[in-house]
Parts: sequence; C-alpha cells; structure tokens
Amino acid sequence: MPAASSFMMATSMSMTSRLITALRKGWARVRGRPSRPGREMRGDVHIVPRDSIAANALAAVVAIMTFLAAVTSGGVAIVIGSANEWQSEVSREMTIQVRPTPGRDIEAEISKAQALARAAAGVVEVRAYSREESDRLLEPWLGSGLTLDDLPVPRMIAVRVARGAVVDTAALRQSLAQGVAGASLDDHRSGINRMRGMARAAIAGGLGVFGLVLAATVLSVTFATRGAMASNRPIVEVLHFVGAKEAYIASQFQRHFLGLGLRGGALGGIAAMLCLMLAGRVSGLLTGPSGDAEAAAALGRFSIGLMGYAVVAAEVALIAGITALTSRQVVVHTLRNIE
Repeated sequence: MPAASSFMMATSMSMTSRLITALRKGWARVRGRPSRPGREMRGDVHIVPRDSIAANALAAVVAIMTFLAAVTSGGVAIVIGSANEWQSEVSREMTIQVRPTPGRDIEAEISKAQALARAAAGVVEVRAYSREESDRLLEPWLGSGLTLDDLPVPRMIAVRVARGAVVDTAALRQSLAQGVAGASLDDHRSGINRMRGMARAAIAGGLGVFGLVLAATVLSVTFATRGAMASNRPIVEVLHFVGAKEAYIASQFQRHFLGLGLRGGALGGIAAMLCLMLAGRVSGLLTGPSGDAEAAAALGRFSIGLMGYAVVAAEVALIAGITALTSRQVVVHTLRNIE
C-alpha cells in the first residue's frame, strides 16, 4: 500500500509539473512577455497535438470534400463554356427547308428562297444543299445505298448571319410563306433555349453539391474540434480558470485546424486540377484533327481555363477558412459553457 501511494503521488506530481510548465508558457504568450529563465520547455507548446490519427483523418476528409467541390465546379465551368460556344455558333445560323410540292419546280422555289434570304438585313451567306447532299443527310437514319428518287426529300438552305447582327425572322418567315411554296424557316431557337436550360440546371446542381460539401466539412470540423477539446479538457479548463483569454485558447485550435484545412484543401485541389487536365487531354485526343469532328462541335472544348483554376484555388482557401472559423466558434461556445 505505501508503495502504491508513493507511485500515485509521484505520477500526480509529474503530471502537475508538466501542466504548470505548459500554463506558464501559454500565459506568458498571452501577456506578451517570455517566461522566466529556467522554466521554459524545449520547443513550442501546443494545446492541440499537431500529428495525430484524428488530425490526419480530418485532413483526409477535407481533401475529399475539396476534391468533390473542385471537380463539380470544373464540370459546371466546362458545361457553361460549351453551352456558350455552342449558342454563339448556332445563333448565327438559320435553316430554310423547301419541301417538294406537286406542280411546282423545286429548283425554282429554292432560287426564290435564296433571293429572299439574301435580301434580309444581317445575312452574310446563303447556301443551298444539292439533292445528293440532302440525301446524304438522311444516311445516318436510313442507311447508305438506298435510292431516294421517289421520296419527297426536302431541300435545305443554310443561312448564316453576321456576328452581332439581328435578323427579323418574323418578316423573313412571312416572306417565305407568301413567295415560296412549301418553305419553312427554322432559327434553332428551341435548341438554344434547351441548351440554356441545361446550363442553368448544371449551375444549380453545382451550387447544391458545393453546399453539401460545405455542410459536411462544417460537421466534420465540429466533431473533430469537440474531440480535440475532450482529449485536452484538463489543460483547457485550467487555462480558462487561471484567466487565459478565450481568444488565446481559441487561436490555438484555429491555427491547428487552419493548417489541417490548408493541407487537406491543397491536396484535394491539386488532385482535382490534375483530373481535369487529364480529362482535357483525353478529350483533345478524341476530338482533335483525327477525332470525331461532330463530337467536337457538339461538346466544344473540354477545358475550364484560367478562370476555372482560379475558382478551384478560391475553393481551397474558402474551405480552409471555414475549417478554421468553425473550430474557433466551437471552442468559444464550449468555453462559455464551462462553469
């Protein structure tokens, strides 16, 4: 029994000595002056351990959250860029369709339609497809090698508008209806509206995913901060009772979690940038000079550009800042509840 009591007393005195030394070091920092010579510990004193399993796990969670947010924002940037590029090209083109009409010479009707289109203000180019070209347009659906001479295949006229010009499509449509038999005008407005709707849906989805990522990050940091305070509760309580300011204690946790946020955010952001760059290279190989020209025209450039990379960097800083501020708020709230 005396031996056990001596051992417990020695252990208690050792822990108390370490705690007092740490308190003196921290209190000297708060008061802005160094501790007395002979009472300093070698190295810096940290309330929260820098390298621990919980800290590494939180850094991994932040890296995953940042990766998801960056990939989502990169995908949204690609969709918006492709949609804008596609709209700018499609909005400059219109199509006139001339259907064969009994008792009418279709070549004469095509000439009339071309003349009316060229007379419209803002039109810079009008090109009529030949019968052979019109037949080839149907090959993806009907196959090749078929004779379409007996079918009433419509003839197409491509109309190109000057950049920035606005064509009075209503007047042109009325002129075609009155002067050309079987003619109709398509300004591709429905396709443009669908593309705009898809871009808006992509933006809304990206914002929703980013909001979920931020919520998950806040919850993860909250639990991690509470766990860190629970494991260091004796030191935190003693510092609080001896008069250490809340700002000092909170700053210890804030710096710790800011470092974790920056480390995890940087890893996730760099991984996302590499994935987006790799996807861009693969897309370039598929839609390059030897690739599918139609796919390139439909998908546009698979690149987020400098602005997209700047957004990813901003997300890294934002997630790191939210990590630090969340930990600070949790610490301050916990300290105020200590009686």
